[in-house]
Amino acid sequence: MSGRLAGYAALVTGGGKGIGRAVVDRFVAEGARVGVLVRTEADAQALSDAHGDRVVATIGDVRSWSDNCRAVEAVVDAFGGLDVLVPNAGVYDFSDRFEDIPGAELERRYHEIFDVNVKGYLLAVRAGLDALRAARGSVIFTLSSSSFYAGGGGVLYVSSKHALAGTVRQLAFELAPDIRVNAVAPGGTRTGLGGGQGDGRALADLPRFEEMVAKTVPLGFLSEPEDHAGLYVTLASRTESRFVTAEIIRSDGGLDVRGGGRRRKEQQ
Repeated sequence: MSGRLAGYAALVTGGGKGIGRAVVDRFVAEGARVGVLVRTEADAQALSDAHGDRVVATIGDVRSWSDNCRAVEAVVDAFGGLDVLVPNAGVYDFSDRFEDIPGAELERRYHEIFDVNVKGYLLAVRAGLDALRAARGSVIFTLSSSSFYAGGGGVLYVSSKHALAGTVRQLAFELAPDIRVNAVAPGGTRTGLGGGQGDGRALADLPRFEEMVAKTVPLGFLSEPEDHAGLYVTLASRTESRFVTAEIIRSDGGLDVRGGGRRRKEQQ
């Protein structure tokens, strides 16, 4: 199969839905074979139905060392190695204010967010380290506009995403020259990003979410998961990004220049 990632083997955690699923779909379209760590049999079946034997799904929890190891082993066994790792799974806190979180709940809520958003990424990289080094491969984290700005979540979510920005830089420093470590930082996106276990809410389902994002970002619209997927391909490609590490690409509609300049439709 031709494509920018022809011959590559990849692993995407949290690749059953949202941005992770868009990355899986795009990687396959670019010629890669992809392992995916998902939480449910339904997600695994959907991936198999869409991509057949070009995808191998492992059902597990990103917070588990053994599940991350099983996912890496499944990719290596099926495809002969691991060229690209995309730690991607995440949970949201729905902008809960710090002072509104009962003190007795703070420890539980902290672990709920940080164990998925930070520990899950570290476990994935550690599990894939030997295979990635053997392939002189790369890691691509999914960060967020909340890795740079306040106001895109509550203190727990924003803190976790800021922590990942430092994690990218430190791992890029430690793992060079064998492994490149980069990230994509999407802004407001129509996904099913939800809270912790048992929380049935999804960010994109919040009232007026699309309108709020459209008014905030200079480009003026809520993005779709597919809008970000090509950036992962660019960072994964040894041809296109051979000299790139410790880079975080912002895919957020221009938040850095928000506050004016865009001709809004209502003014035309």
